[in-house]
Amino acid sequence: MEFLLIGLVAALASLLTFFSGFGLGTLLAPVLMAFFPVEVAIALGAVVHLLNNLFKFFLVGRKMDWSVVMRFGLPAVVGALAGSWVLGVIPDDLTLHAWNLFGHLCVITPLKLVMSGLLLLFVAFEIVPALANLQFHPNALPVGGLLSGFFGGLSGNQGALRSAFLLRLKLSKEAFIATGIVIATLIDLTRLGVYFGRVVEVNWAENWQLLLVAVGCAFTGAYAGNKLLKKVTLGAVQVMVTVCLFLLAVALGLGVI
Repeated sequence: MEFLLIGLVAALASLLTFFSGFGLGTLLAPVLMAFFPVEVAIALGAVVHLLNNLFKFFLVGRKMDWSVVMRFGLPAVVGALAGSWVLGVIPDDLTLHAWNLFGHLCVITPLKLVMSGLLLLFVAFEIVPALANLQFHPNALPVGGLLSGFFGGLSGNQGALRSAFLLRLKLSKEAFIATGIVIATLIDLTRLGVYFGRVVEVNWAENWQLLLVAVGCAFTGAYAGNKLLKKVTLGAVQVMVTVCLFLLAVALGLGVI
């Protein structure tokens, strides 16, 4: 049962993530945690995430915008490390409210509300006519990268803010997807040290088959996304990312994730 469910979620989430730039970890982690201890689930998810990003890099990495990778991506890596470090030293988040959703404990914290507000702000930039044509000045790219990486490091939702920033750059659909994948790969490689202890402690002899299924299905989803890319318009990608940002913002604001 776990092979079927995890494989299905990995494939569908990878297909969605190919276009949106985020969502694989968010969707896969709860499923893994339903069958494995938290430490094992985190390690498995981290390996699947990294290998899937490397596979997508192989598929479309050549279409990236080098200037954005350098001016936005590298500061994002630094910001992600800083955010992860701050998360490790600050006290546990203050719980503003907790409620139950079909047996799932939903916790609303100040950090989740801040992230939700930031994502909703970017959604507004896509749907409010007066804001839709605004673009970032090239000199703002490093600042945007730092902020994206920092809040992503704090919340764990690296891809959402990154996609929100990149969407404002008015890149082509190929460049938007490829640039996000390259930056995500850099951040995954950088953060590998954070998860290294958990990864080496996993009994891979018992879990290699499940890992193989999850990685294989994720690759399948990414491959399908690459095939669909030629048929998908830039407008469709923008709508998809905006809808995903809105849903994530609502889920964060309500404490569901």
